[in-house]
Amino acid sequence: MYVPTKIFFTKGVGRHKDYLSSFEAALRNAGIEICNLVMVSSIFPPGCKIITKQEGLKWIQSGQITFVVMARNATNEPNRLIASSVGAAIPADGKHYGYLSEYHPFGVKEKIAGDYAEDLAAQMLATTLGVEFDSETAWNEREQVFKMSSKIVKTFNITQTAEGDKNGLWTTVLAAAILLP
Repeated sequence: MYVPTKIFFTKGVGRHKDYLSSFEAALRNAGIEICNLVMVSSIFPPGCKIITKQEGLKWIQSGQITFVVMARNATNEPNRLIASSVGAAIPADGKHYGYLSEYHPFGVKEKIAGDYAEDLAAQMLATTLGVEFDSETAWNEREQVFKMSSKIVKTFNITQTAEGDKNGLWTTVLAAAILLP
């Protein structure tokens, strides 16, 4: 059984005439291009320690199979705003799992995309913990309800935005949570 014990967050942006090369450039910008990435769903493992990107990069090596929760978006439309965001919600009880969410919109600014991804993760966690909330209220109101419940200790996000290259090159943005042993 494999349960990650460490996690770090990273983001990147890349531009290239080819779609795939644009993604590779974003991976390089994020520092995770050397890994064989395996996309996983959105569970923040119980007791998992958040480490810095710099510390996390020390734990990876070329060719390593690496589990990741990733949001990714791309465009070749000049000046089109794109975003990718990973939100996190961590329970107060370290023995309980939390949630990670992915959001990858067009035309949405960084703060709004980040708040939305964070809200998604918090809502998923709140429903598993039995926290009552009104899904129609604004995120900042729900955030207060979640944190005052004392069941959710922390929410945050990592978000990357970019405008499509003015000359029509592919532009890729990504945000990622890297899960480590």
